[in-house]
Amino acid sequence: MTDKADAVRQMLREVLAPMIHADGGELYLVLSSKKELKLHLAGKLGGKPGTPATVSHVIQPAVHAISPKVKVTVTSGWVIAPGSERILPA
Repeated sequence: MTDKADAVRQMLREVLAPMIHADGGELYLVLSSKKELKLHLAGKLGGKPGTPATVSHVIQPAVHAISPKVKVTVTSGWVIAPGSERILPA
C-alpha cells in the first residue's frame, strides 16, 4: 500500500468514521486503488436526504486533501456490497 493509501485509510478511521458514527451512520470501504476510492454509507445515513451534501462537502474534500486525483464514489443504503470493510472509528 502506498503512503497516500495509508493516509486515506487513517483519515477514514480517525476523521470521517467518527463523524459518520456520531450521526448514526456506518462507513464501509468497498474498493481502494490508486485511481479510485469507493465508499458506502449505511445505518441512519443510508438514504438520508442530507447524504449527498455530506458526500460533496465533507467526504470528497477530505479524501482530495490527501489524494487530489483519486475518483471518489459514495453509495448509500441498507444493501452493502459483499467484501466491503466496515471502517470503525479510531
